[in-house]
Amino acid sequence: MAAFPARNAFLDWLSGERRASPETVEAYGRDVSDLLAFLTVHQGGEPDLAALRLADLRAFLAHRASEGIGNASRARQLSAIKTFLRFLVRRHGLEPLPLGGLTGPRRKPPVPRALTESQARTATTDSFEDSPALAARNQALFTLLYGCGLRISEALALDMRDAPRAGQGLRVMGKGRKERVVPVLPAVEAAMAEWLRHRGAAGPNDPLFTGAKGGRLAATVAQRALQDLRRATGLPEHATPHALRHSFATHLLGGGADLRAIQELLGHASLSTTQRYTAVDQAGLLETWRRAHPRAD
Repeated sequence: MAAFPARNAFLDWLSGERRASPETVEAYGRDVSDLLAFLTVHQGGEPDLAALRLADLRAFLAHRASEGIGNASRARQLSAIKTFLRFLVRRHGLEPLPLGGLTGPRRKPPVPRALTESQARTATTDSFEDSPALAARNQALFTLLYGCGLRISEALALDMRDAPRAGQGLRVMGKGRKERVVPVLPAVEAAMAEWLRHRGAAGPNDPLFTGAKGGRLAATVAQRALQDLRRATGLPEHATPHALRHSFATHLLGGGADLRAIQELLGHASLSTTQRYTAVDQAGLLETWRRAHPRAD
């Protein structure tokens, strides 16, 4: 089957049988057209899809990289092209290629977006709540996330017996049932004490953070509370519970903390995950280097 009619048949199938959105059909059509235009030059004439090899597809990806196309865009193009070729195998008898052996460019994980120290202070001390109890609960939770670097799920899983106290390590159950111990700042203990004063009497196995009906606080409620706070105080859109954890790590790193110590505090299984934070505060790292390196002057 000729290359360009094959492209048109593929797009008809996408929109008709697969009921893909017009935007998806347009994007896939553009991706396949880019491949066919490359093959026209690469093969020296109208593309012969029956003669297509994995080396041709690798050459196409390399060509796109040389044009400055990013990893995410090239990975998306490869996905569209694989769908196109599998369509031709099923519907038009194209000899299958071992596409499983063709991996696209790795997408870089997003760089964590931290708050400034001033924004983190606002998130942990301000309140929009009319209820003093809810205000105290939210401040205690957000102070815990920022002060100890907890995931929202880890904080909400705590029971009354786990209530953090300064000078004592807080035991946290992280991903993969991996336990870690994190230090507790006096500010965390103070915020927690204010919440517990409002919370009232409870048993050691009762949830530390509760919702309106007395059950364990849901993550969606906590996320909505911070969303309302950022709208009321002008905090940026990336001010989320997880951003408080990012801010914990970023501010420690900027202050000169050891990367492996931060890895332990965050409960990361791999140091490479923690190393993402080195891309966040380059100015702070440079200042730390100037203070610490004997030849920095």
